[in-house]
Amino acid sequence: MVALSILDLVRIREGGDAGTAINHARDLAAHAENWGYTRFWVAEHHNAAGIASAATSIVIGHIAEGTKHIRVGAGGIMLPNHAPYIIAEQFGTLASLYPGRIDLGLGRAPGTDQMTLRALRRAPESADSFPRDVVELQHYLAPAQPGQRLRAIPGAGTEVPLWILGSSLFGAQLAAQLGLPYAFASHFAPGQLLEALEIYRHRFTPSDQCAKPYAMAGVNIIAAETDAEAKRLATTQQMSFTNLVRGRRNLSLPPIDDIESYWNPVEKVQVGQMMARTIIGSPETVRAGLARFVAETGVEEVMIVSDIFDHRLRLRSYEIIASVADSTVPDLAFSTATP
Repeated sequence: MVALSILDLVRIREGGDAGTAINHARDLAAHAENWGYTRFWVAEHHNAAGIASAATSIVIGHIAEGTKHIRVGAGGIMLPNHAPYIIAEQFGTLASLYPGRIDLGLGRAPGTDQMTLRALRRAPESADSFPRDVVELQHYLAPAQPGQRLRAIPGAGTEVPLWILGSSLFGAQLAAQLGLPYAFASHFAPGQLLEALEIYRHRFTPSDQCAKPYAMAGVNIIAAETDAEAKRLATTQQMSFTNLVRGRRNLSLPPIDDIESYWNPVEKVQVGQMMARTIIGSPETVRAGLARFVAETGVEEVMIVSDIFDHRLRLRSYEIIASVADSTVPDLAFSTATP
């Protein structure tokens, strides 16, 4: 059984604005819970013209308010940008408003550039304390102990589930050591995916939150009625990655007929490496690609990323993905289980 979930980049489209992007994310989440998706995450990015989820906990609250039962959370919060105590209060508040529905994925990357790091008041060495900060945050979300003078209110006793996120081997080692579920960012950094999963499973130590390893991996999926249509829609995401290679975080662009006219040969190779874990095509193509990915990785959950310019077509893409992962398919049984 494999669970399917969504990581939404809350992309601001050319001709659109942040409010529209955030409301589109909420609308997608409402549809996704009807289609059987397990969770809906948004991520912390700063100073990115095309991404509207910088105030991550506020966006999560807006999405949770517009849905009924799907899990909503951060994929993730870049913990070195914040005091663990503040994050405990924010997610403790969310968990108090939407009990049993909030996830907290944690990463140590900055989620931005060096200039913005200074604006965030993030110290250069802050990433080094990431493991200690995770444990401290865990402490604030645990039930308060007798005589405990410093408590997160709300927060204490909510036991918001923590996840460790990563795109290298470090996160796999930490998640295994702490006995937490692990999410690998193979939707943009797939190089060490299989090695990271092996390390995580081999070194995993059971904890109160997780009795056994639970791994999730990100995959870019663009689905449409035909392979040709999906390939055209995918040019939006390919242009976004190309702009990232160029050091730009532009607005999401409409699809084009010929992606070769947008990137140069070097950029094409770089984007190809970043998007190596990408499935583009018709329902049959997507089903086969998902089945191969799950068989190769053995992950318990797939986190789907889809940058499609037209909101209506993006909804249709996620609907197709859910339909091909129906529980009647023996090699890709669709589960809503959580760790």
